[in-house]
Amino acid sequence: MTTATASFADRAVHRIGYGALQLERLHDRRGEAVALLRRAVELGVDHVDTAEFYGFGFANDVIREALRPEDDVLVVTKVGADPNPGGRVPLRLAQRPEQLRASVEDNLRSLGVDRLAAVNLRRLDTGPGLRPEGDQVVDLDDQLATMIALRDEGKIGAIGLSSVTLDGLRRALPAGIVCVQNAYSLVSRDDEELLRLCAAEGIAWVPFFPLGGAFPGLPKASDEPAVHAVARSLDVTPSQVGLAWLLHHAPNVLLIPGTADPAHLEANMAVSEITFDAPALATLDAIESRSNEVPLG
Repeated sequence: MTTATASFADRAVHRIGYGALQLERLHDRRGEAVALLRRAVELGVDHVDTAEFYGFGFANDVIREALRPEDDVLVVTKVGADPNPGGRVPLRLAQRPEQLRASVEDNLRSLGVDRLAAVNLRRLDTGPGLRPEGDQVVDLDDQLATMIALRDEGKIGAIGLSSVTLDGLRRALPAGIVCVQNAYSLVSRDDEELLRLCAAEGIAWVPFFPLGGAFPGLPKASDEPAVHAVARSLDVTPSQVGLAWLLHHAPNVLLIPGTADPAHLEANMAVSEITFDAPALATLDAIESRSNEVPLG
């Protein structure tokens, strides 16, 4: 069985939260976006992942409208990139210390709060996606100094890391890291040692691209015959199997699947009820892991 909660930023949260990136698909249907987030809370979501660059501020605006103090939802945002409307990629890197500080202020303003509960520093050291160039190549220690200062000032409560290497996390541990967000899935398990370190240190592991396949070149869990076989045996979908495997794989895994569809939201939340017998788990564990080091663009 999977446990219902795990530790994150000194509190217990349900292991399935909500990633707000997909809210931008409802940009012209704001009422539906608010209703979807309210439904997520009704289903037990108490951990929402967002960023100012999700929908150029739209996701944060919806969160501000939809969530109430009595919901007691942990809202986790990120810095290291900013919105880039009209660009080939809809975000631009913002790695410099002064940019991190400005991004925190942007998130405070759009979320309508005076303190961000947890903020992930989005590095670009590993996994699929962009890599920093020129003045965006910034030493981790300089970035952490800014994040610590923001925490000391009371603007943020806790610090996480994203797209970080094993060595990077080791260097950052003295800063008091509460979570790591890296690309990780059943079919891309390069970060197994990093995951073990997080478990040993009581750090939440919050994978993005949890099913792989987010853009061309990445392996996809739903392409695996073994995943389909297990799904058929349990009368669930291949995507649900991929998510459930993550929950079973390590006790510090928290999921933040995103969707703009209420039925899909309910299917994601139902993943916590899926259990695997030993043969099924062995079948899934035997799936080959392939690298997710795929450049973006």
